[in-house]
Amino acid sequence: MSYKALALDLDGTLTDHNKKVPEDNKKAIDRAIEKGIKIILASGRPLFGITPVARELGLDKKGGYILAYNGGSIVDCKTGKQLSATILPDNCIADICSLARANNVYALTYADTQIVAENDEDEYVMKEAKCNDATVIKVPDLNAYVDYPVEKFLVVGEHEKLLPVQKALLEKHKGIVNAFFSESYFLEVVPESVAKDEALDKLLGILGIKSEELVACGDGMNDIPMLQYAGLAIAMDNAYPEVKTYADVIVPSNDDCGVAYAIEKYIL
Repeated sequence: MSYKALALDLDGTLTDHNKKVPEDNKKAIDRAIEKGIKIILASGRPLFGITPVARELGLDKKGGYILAYNGGSIVDCKTGKQLSATILPDNCIADICSLARANNVYALTYADTQIVAENDEDEYVMKEAKCNDATVIKVPDLNAYVDYPVEKFLVVGEHEKLLPVQKALLEKHKGIVNAFFSESYFLEVVPESVAKDEALDKLLGILGIKSEELVACGDGMNDIPMLQYAGLAIAMDNAYPEVKTYADVIVPSNDDCGVAYAIEKYIL
């Protein structure tokens, strides 16, 4: 198969444990671009958390695409044009916030280049802040603060405490929102139609590329849909065991430049 596009998750896949892109990965991506491969950064991160990585890879000049918020926003890196946006319905936000409080976990969302939450010291809130190199705006009432369109909420905390939040949201807002885990401590809450496979299908349709011409690399639970969608599904060695069951091949870990290995072996 002659592949035409490469979709890359960021955290745990393209970046190492320090959230940095290894030089070997950068060089391999450059070679893939030279071959005409379309590079797509597909992440649960907000747009402002992905854009610096895209610039570091030179996608703003060489071309490439961003799927932010698990695909809630699709952006052309070269033009900066937003190709698609899917907004979380307003009537769900109050329930997200109240369910988080009731289960002793925290809901958060995004404002410009910052994270907004009711706690700016919680370890899981700070994990998301560190991941995006962002500061946290602490507010007394998150639901009251969010009077603007948002693509995603994140509910963070211990996994067992997040499960009842997920269950309640999926039951009350069935067909309206989707709630799934990217990490055991990160519950992603997005519009029902948002997932990496759905966003990739939109983008590839625009680009005139077939799903079987796509290579996808991931490690997290939110990567499963795109691994199922892609012509070649690649999981990192550090991926969750369940994620590996959806992969065609397993490559070295994110700390061992698995993305570079995958590009060299399966694309170049």
